[in-house]
Amino acid sequence: MFEKVNPSHPDKQADRIAGAVVDLAYRAAPDPRIAVEVLLGHGQCHVMIETSVSLDRAPVLGAIRRIAGNVRGDVVIVPQDVHLSQNQKDGLRCGDNGIFRGMPLTAEQKSLSQIARRIYREYPSDGKYIMDGNRLIICQSNAPTEALRLQFPHAEINPLGDWTGGTDVDTGAANRKLGSDMADSVTGGGLHGKDLSKADVSVNIYAFMKAQRTRAPVELCCAIGDEAVGGVPYREIVAEAKTFIDAIGGFEKLAEWGLF
Repeated sequence: MFEKVNPSHPDKQADRIAGAVVDLAYRAAPDPRIAVEVLLGHGQCHVMIETSVSLDRAPVLGAIRRIAGNVRGDVVIVPQDVHLSQNQKDGLRCGDNGIFRGMPLTAEQKSLSQIARRIYREYPSDGKYIMDGNRLIICQSNAPTEALRLQFPHAEINPLGDWTGGTDVDTGAANRKLGSDMADSVTGGGLHGKDLSKADVSVNIYAFMKAQRTRAPVELCCAIGDEAVGGVPYREIVAEAKTFIDAIGGFEKLAEWGLF
């Protein structure tokens, strides 16, 4: 049993805005420290940014409007806490406590991810999809039910009828759809809106990728300041995560569909 939501779901729009801000930080400095929280809905978008780099509000507001449309942006930018900054002064170390479990993807999870992308290419608006064995549930806004039924004759489509969706009828918050982004993998924190020094980003990506390679669960935990996690130097974990992020096109791209 698995649910996937698309990049226009309000929660995913919030993730994408958070990712776009992290991308801005990496354009400002090669190794920034940043954490971003986003709450979105009903014409408002609140963004709280803690960072070690200098960011202007204008490009942040631009990212909000590009992703969420004509909404009012409320942006707060503050310096990162001095004690947290000291954690990294002598070299790259684990940026937070955390527990992580990477899990191999199932055929069902891969199949639903492909179905979600296929639908989103034709209908790029708010949508969510569930697969449970032979049961497929499709809830896609701004799409005629009958048109979807022609493509997926055995699916349950828009059970309550056609709908519009989006942030005018729903709110979105960053890191609220981690099940969609990570499937059966488990994390003690959020995947989106943070730099690569944060274990919530790097160790999650590392554990997920290792689980896909080994086809076995990967369980890790860490404390803030650790120089190694699971016997692997933290700098190597961060480097592997950076390679993944660079390959998909950045943190906003990660936020669109998650890890797969």
